[in-house]
Amino acid sequence: MTTKQRAKTISISQLYKMFPDEDACREWLEKVRWNGNPVCPHCGGVENFTKPASKKYTYWHKDCRKFFTVMTGTCMHSTKLPLQDWVYAIYSVMTARKGVSAMQLSKELGCQYRTAWHLLHRIREACSNGEFKMTTVVEVDETYVGGKEKNKHESKKLKQGRGTVGKTAVVGMRERDGKVKAKPVENTDAETLVGFIEENVEEGTTVYTDEAKAYGNLSHTGKRITHDTVNHTMREFVRGNVHTNGIESTWAVLKRSINGTWHHVSSKHLARYVNEATFRLNEGNVKIDTIDRMASFAEGVSHSRISYKDLVA
Repeated sequence: MTTKQRAKTISISQLYKMFPDEDACREWLEKVRWNGNPVCPHCGGVENFTKPASKKYTYWHKDCRKFFTVMTGTCMHSTKLPLQDWVYAIYSVMTARKGVSAMQLSKELGCQYRTAWHLLHRIREACSNGEFKMTTVVEVDETYVGGKEKNKHESKKLKQGRGTVGKTAVVGMRERDGKVKAKPVENTDAETLVGFIEENVEEGTTVYTDEAKAYGNLSHTGKRITHDTVNHTMREFVRGNVHTNGIESTWAVLKRSINGTWHHVSSKHLARYVNEATFRLNEGNVKIDTIDRMASFAEGVSHSRISYKDLVA
């Protein structure tokens, strides 16, 4: 983003003027997902559709003989909430730097807490990392999410030491142009960390890490990766162009979201919270307009349905 470009965030009043009713929300979602040409989510067909007069917003596909709407098969599948509430929730997630809590959203939408909690998790499920790969210069680092042992109730303490005990590791990478990928991992051994890098970077990429031994064999992978490190133990944080400050700033935003907004994040759902945080950073770096960011999210909501039963199982 140049100095002349400023992020254009529309106000809530502007949002509701753009989406005043269910019809406007449906029209926008169909335009974003289908560009005016319906696609059957059941079979992928693009022809032979009719719209039954008795079923508003519903299409009937003659080829596979099934009904569908623009929300079928998405995170909004079978929702009982007005689509206008979904648009507002997506707007909140896309524009809040540190996210929005389920408690706050439940108050703003006038719904139960568990409804807002389920709504946000369905949105997070759709905020996947995507299939893109990193290139040029990439910073890689890991962080740990979880409460401190000394702050836990006596019955919850693991009594196995301090530091990372009881915490969940998250490994991430950040390209110098701002794109981010991250995910929770069970451990931070060489196989896991190097495998994550090989899976998500292109041939010939330059990778910068700290001095952790797990990254020691990175230069010997089959992808011809150039590897350099900074030694944090010796208080070396920047050496010329070599540093991991970018990915560490990503962890700072994630931790502030957890501490200041979400407050408690279980390891069971951590991946979805990480997805939300990285999606917001990625879209904020390349999409100047709020509606563009919302549209980018809406384009990728297919196959991201998750039920409340699955979340609490």
